[in-house]
Amino acid sequence: LANFPLKLGQKLNEGKTKEIYSLVDQPGLVLVQSKNQITAGNAVRKDQMEGKAAIANRTTSCVFKLLQEAGIKTAFVEQHSDTAFIAVHCEMIPIEWVCRRVATGSFLKRNPGVKEGYRFSPLKLEMFFKDDADNDPQWSEEQLLVANFSLAGLAISQCEVDIMNRSTVAIFEILERAWATQNCTLVDMKIEFGVNVTTKEVVLADVVDNDSWRLWPAGDRCQQKDKQVYRDLKEVTPEAMQVVKRNFEWVSEKVKLLLENPASGRVVVLMGSTSDMVHCDKIRKACGSYGVPCVLRVTSAHKGPDETLRIKAEYEGDGVPTVFVAVAGRSNGLGPVISGNTAYPVINCPPITADWGAQDVWSSLRMPSGLGCSTVLSPDAAAQFAAQIFGLGNHLVWSKLRASMLNTWVSLKIADKKLQSCSL
Repeated sequence: LANFPLKLGQKLNEGKTKEIYSLVDQPGLVLVQSKNQITAGNAVRKDQMEGKAAIANRTTSCVFKLLQEAGIKTAFVEQHSDTAFIAVHCEMIPIEWVCRRVATGSFLKRNPGVKEGYRFSPLKLEMFFKDDADNDPQWSEEQLLVANFSLAGLAISQCEVDIMNRSTVAIFEILERAWATQNCTLVDMKIEFGVNVTTKEVVLADVVDNDSWRLWPAGDRCQQKDKQVYRDLKEVTPEAMQVVKRNFEWVSEKVKLLLENPASGRVVVLMGSTSDMVHCDKIRKACGSYGVPCVLRVTSAHKGPDETLRIKAEYEGDGVPTVFVAVAGRSNGLGPVISGNTAYPVINCPPITADWGAQDVWSSLRMPSGLGCSTVLSPDAAAQFAAQIFGLGNHLVWSKLRASMLNTWVSLKIADKKLQSCSL
């Protein structure tokens, strides 16, 4: 669809910074077209900024790609042109969800005595009802529930509110980690959700661009790069607008770097024999889901210890951070031998059998002193543990783990809601 001439249908909506059109040949999809307008204080101040549409579109497309690759459900489909992207058609929930790591801005006015820079751990969540006439008042969860919103046939109940709450935190944490790789503090951000008209699912929608957050390089407010610079202008001059534009461009260039994979690690699975292949393939597949490369090798520490140590040395010698996973049935010599001879992490993942499993597992659990290998019985969980080790230094791996945690929580919540409606 990218750069392909689209047949635009009716204009579905127009906001301060974008227009939304239906697509004649793609039911269920819309075109989100950015405008060159920048506004502040509910459009009390508004100006044209040449090139802003392209900058905003580039930023939001990168952010949505990052979140989608992590596994977060969004309305984004793909970037269509310099100034527009294609999204699934959603009915928007008229709430701005604000997530804060550092106290600043309106929070300080509403909470006198709190000093700027106060850190929220856990994150501080707030919601604001979208109503320009009333200056977007802050709402409580109770106000949202009694409003009885129904969008695309989905009633917004406690279940949906809980999902949006949880999702907002996960989305913030993923973007916070990503920006930290560029030595930027994500101070706070606002997002909106919609109901996908086709699937009736609650998804992150609207846009996430330089109007959506506060971003402080090196945690220093004086270096802020977001729309706050425009809000703070005493008067709007051509020179001042050039500074604002340069900041927006800086963000749109930096945001591309968030998609780049930092030096990736790898998992090396060592199996005692090819009879363990099915077990090892599960580890490899699960590693793939976290974006971690995985290599399978066959070696026996009992029958060929010299070869086992040679293979180990091969992976220690090329500078790629490595986690070894030892898969050996019966008596596991493989994990302990590797663990006693490397400073790299080793995970035992023995393929336990019904007959002797209870006895065999002790060869993975009872170690001589000086050995630090862990034992994880499930192949999926062994891969997850390896991914968590790499996630400490790789924001893309970490974001997949974080989104997976969210999606598990959401699926349980929805299963419970369905069960309750059946029981009733």
